[in-house]
Amino acid sequence: MSRTTTMTVRLSGALSDFVAANVSETGSYENVSEYIRDLIRRDKERVELQAFERLKTELQHTFAAPEATYQALSATEITARNEV
Repeated sequence: MSRTTTMTVRLSGALSDFVAANVSETGSYENVSEYIRDLIRRDKERVELQAFERLKTELQHTFAAPEATYQALSATEITARNEV
């Protein structure tokens, strides 16, 4: 279920001018809400991409490790280890 939240943001000076320039007939957005939603979506994507890159780096290090460092585990051992 989707929930809508109303938020108030105060901007002044250069930030207010910047938003106004992006929200106008000649700007990229029709209204401030549309602009803010797009910024939030982009930031969410950035955070998700950073998490993915960290995971990818960790997996690359793991798979680059010498095979001799791997330890054979049974499914029961893995399950027990992950329950901690």
